[in-house]
Amino acid sequence: MNCVIDVKDLHFKYYNQGILNNINIKVEKGSFVSILGPNGSGKTTLLKNICNFLKPNNGTICIKDKEVFKYKNKELAKNVAVVHQNNDVNFDFSIYDIVLMGRLPYQKKFKSESKKDHEIVKKNMKKTEIWKFKDKSIHEISGGERQRVMIARALSQQPDILLLDEPISALDIKHQMSILSLCKDLVKDKDISIITTLHDINLAARFSDSIILLDSGEIKSFDIPKKVLTAENIESVYGVKVDLYLKDKSIPYIIPKAI
Repeated sequence: MNCVIDVKDLHFKYYNQGILNNINIKVEKGSFVSILGPNGSGKTTLLKNICNFLKPNNGTICIKDKEVFKYKNKELAKNVAVVHQNNDVNFDFSIYDIVLMGRLPYQKKFKSESKKDHEIVKKNMKKTEIWKFKDKSIHEISGGERQRVMIARALSQQPDILLLDEPISALDIKHQMSILSLCKDLVKDKDISIITTLHDINLAARFSDSIILLDSGEIKSFDIPKKVLTAENIESVYGVKVDLYLKDKSIPYIIPKAI
């Protein structure tokens, strides 16, 4: 398999405070990776370093064998798409127009969108099941539907890598399952790599190919869910004792004990 993200010896400080320390990860093409950890463990900061929103103090980050800081903005946007936790839209754009923004990295100066741009947008809106909302305002739809809009916009960049920051944090369980099922399908159908930050341990175990467990800015474990989500690791990182069961002998299911 091909490595699409290679992070080596990453260190990141904020106002001289160490936020990420000695981070080493490799992400293969066509994999679903979840980042878990308590609040303040560095999950979002790690994503922002990977997509070059933040600059590490030490270490290297390579996207498809090229250091991330060497990419020009448009070139990086064709390879990596980001869906942020806060997806507020201040203007009354139609859903179609918002998804069409995903084609901006491909547009040349003083040129309007091409027929190909519109075909790609339509395909991704149908894939994410929002085509029926194309003429609606972004302010007329639910949180789960809005999240699908942002994923459709990201997919319209035609990336090899999709980074999601807490994509299900404000959604009910039905929409949580819907978004994560969509992401899993995208990994299988489009052979893209997804890295997402999550808080729900059981959903991460169910959908992820591998899990990065962060503890105070360091990697406690990075492996398949069964090997990462042990009772010992969870108690060490979260400070909570748990009962752990295995579904189909491979998917851990965690129930916290009373504190």
